[in-house]
Amino acid sequence: MADKGLVDSFGRRITYLRLSVTDRCDLRCTYCMPEKMRFLPRSEVLSLEELHRLALAFIDRGITRIRLTGGEPLVRRDMLDLVKAIGARLGDGLDELTLTTNGMQLADKAQALADAGVRRINISLDTLDPALFARLTRRDSLPQVLSGIAAAREAGLKVKLNTVALKGLNEAQIPDLVAWAHGEGHEVTLIETMPLGEVDGDRTDHYLPIPAVVDQLERRFTLAASDHRTGGPARYYDIAETGGRLGLITPLTNNFCATCNRVRVTATGQLFACLGGSEQVDLRAALRSEDSDALLSRALDTAMQVKPERHHFAIAEGSAPAQPRHMSMTGG
Repeated sequence: MADKGLVDSFGRRITYLRLSVTDRCDLRCTYCMPEKMRFLPRSEVLSLEELHRLALAFIDRGITRIRLTGGEPLVRRDMLDLVKAIGARLGDGLDELTLTTNGMQLADKAQALADAGVRRINISLDTLDPALFARLTRRDSLPQVLSGIAAAREAGLKVKLNTVALKGLNEAQIPDLVAWAHGEGHEVTLIETMPLGEVDGDRTDHYLPIPAVVDQLERRFTLAASDHRTGGPARYYDIAETGGRLGLITPLTNNFCATCNRVRVTATGQLFACLGGSEQVDLRAALRSEDSDALLSRALDTAMQVKPERHHFAIAEGSAPAQPRHMSMTGG
């Protein structure tokens, strides 16, 4: 029987889909988007039924892990219905359904997510300082996010915190944030800022290479390389003093493309074969065609042909972003 799986031209088997359900967000993080962000007209965004059909088509082609993203996925009103619909395939081709959230809506939705089959989530948290949180997100909402994190733990969800390392902003706070997170039973992943989309300032002003953060952490903690792998881009370390795990995602200082197993689909149905590339395939057109099943399968085959060997992220003072689209559009 022919292999129906998704394998790119470099022999990498694609088993992980990041599916964006909206480009909208209830925060305005300074490194992610401008204050006056222009979001998509709702008419351009895939319907719940279309998102569900896409998810099923990917599962039938060998995708075993789906992460729902945005923007902020939980601002979409019918989001929980989508989670339930996709979650029905858990154990039937789908091994894991997760999502990435900023935590703002999580206090009211954590239990429903767990009931639908979600077992772990990623929550963005760059600081525990209320004033800095308000400065970074342009919203004074840290207590709301912390309540969401607590609700996730109460619902039995495994929490991983994603922290963007920012020079001169949260740089000095990262060791305390790691210690707090591990004390609460959460993992932490530190991420270099990604040059996607125009923002109101120059990202280089606060670009902090992760190796510099590791040097800082090693002055306080004992880090040991871990053989833990999730199939994603993070490299992991165990911290002796906290007993917790630390992940590092380094798109700028340490390319991780050789083991890439993922594709991303925007809320408008555009498949981006690489976060840092412009290669894309229009799945919405296939979905809305008369022969949608055949054209969708053909579009997925095309995506495997155009997926590049590696991204070409770079950051330099005064330079344009690596890609004009924002992370909230791509699915971050």
